[in-house]
Amino acid sequence: MRVLGVDPGSRTTGYGLIDRDGPRVSYVASGCIRTGGTDFHARLAEIYRGIETVIDDYGPAEVAIEEVFVARNPSSALKLGQARGAAIAAAIARDMPVTGYAARRVKQAVVGTGRATKHQVQHMVRAALALNESPAADAADALAVALCHAQSSRKAGAPKAGARA
Repeated sequence: MRVLGVDPGSRTTGYGLIDRDGPRVSYVASGCIRTGGTDFHARLAEIYRGIETVIDDYGPAEVAIEEVFVARNPSSALKLGQARGAAIAAAIARDMPVTGYAARRVKQAVVGTGRATKHQVQHMVRAALALNESPAADAADALAVALCHAQSSRKAGAPKAGARA
């Protein structure tokens, strides 16, 4: 089963793809969709089209996406939520099941603690997927979401049907 993990952001959206075969996982691809300009709606369209392209190019079976959390700035959280919505809409338009994961759960699954730093996540993603170098932070976060989903799906048995986010 191929899983697309997404770390949404209004300026940079990370994506990571892994293949899961039973307990084994392997790296497929990762990268970042970087949006430009000041028109926020145009950036949302770039995210939508970028996720569509990744889905079309790599053919994942499922999508896992990090959930939004509100830290200090509600305005930033709203923009992040809209970026997440654009990514989800692209997956749903392709009839793909979508599952959301809290950042703490992702960190717990990959690093072993929900308070892990970005550097720790990058290190563990590199180790888990036997990569020669650490991916960019946003791509590593997306791969971590995919790894969390693969681990959760394995524990739950068969892949989940329908769309949840």
